[in-house]
Amino acid sequence: MAVPLRFRLNHEDVEVHLDDPAATLLDLLRGGLGLTGTKSGCAVGYCGACTVIVDGEAVPACLQMAGLLDGREVRTVEDLSGPGGLDPVQEAFVACAGMQCGFCTPGHVMAVRALLDKEPDPDEEQLRQTVDGNYCRCTGYVKILDSAREAVALERARAGEVR
Repeated sequence: MAVPLRFRLNHEDVEVHLDDPAATLLDLLRGGLGLTGTKSGCAVGYCGACTVIVDGEAVPACLQMAGLLDGREVRTVEDLSGPGGLDPVQEAFVACAGMQCGFCTPGHVMAVRALLDKEPDPDEEQLRQTVDGNYCRCTGYVKILDSAREAVALERARAGEVR
């Protein structure tokens, strides 16, 4: 028996019918909703490749049970760019070449986005902890950390433009 599930996904109200009570948010996003920007890495919540934002918090989608999403707000990497262009975090990753193969990039981008949404002026330790929470097998994290710093600078610049 399919269970109806209503939540906000990337600022849109959605309703899905969940057939599998054990389905994760990652299963739902990639399979049921066709949003493949969120990557499946370790499937145990450790690598960070599947990081999304649920109610303002960066969470591993592979551990978030889909059935518990009713009434919640979910943001995926697909939400970040739009008609106005790339999100500052995405711009920073492009400008600083913060990706190589790109597999971990959506998770890093979403983790940095969640940090900046909560803390617009993070210190170096907060940036390092955010980056450290996601595995990257291609780099030594130098360019990823540079990208996180650049995202902070871009956010500050945009905030200055708005004032």
